[in-house]
Amino acid sequence: MAYFLLRLVVTALAVWLAAVVFPGHIRVQSAEAALLFSLVLGVLNAFLRPALLLLTLPLTLLTLGLFILVVNAVVFWLATLVPVGVEVSGFGGALLGALTVSVVSFVASRVLP
Repeated sequence: MAYFLLRLVVTALAVWLAAVVFPGHIRVQSAEAALLFSLVLGVLNAFLRPALLLLTLPLTLLTLGLFILVVNAVVFWLATLVPVGVEVSGFGGALLGALTVSVVSFVASRVLP
């Protein structure tokens, strides 16, 4: 349970960082909004992302795995459709947000126990 909460906070910080680094593309209204968004993103990543990865497997193989970035951006964009206080301007913003969250999550998984 503590690991789940730690991952939730790390994802919320990654979303906040994406909003700071890319202010024209991603807007976060509050810290609570970032936490709720990270929860929604976690649920979508757990249930929807595997189905999308399976459906797009031929494209992923054709592009040598680069299409996973598009799948991540779609899941990020779908999470913004839930009105929790995070807004993204277009697919480019979703791609930048998903990329930021992915990089921060990767680094956190290497650093944190």
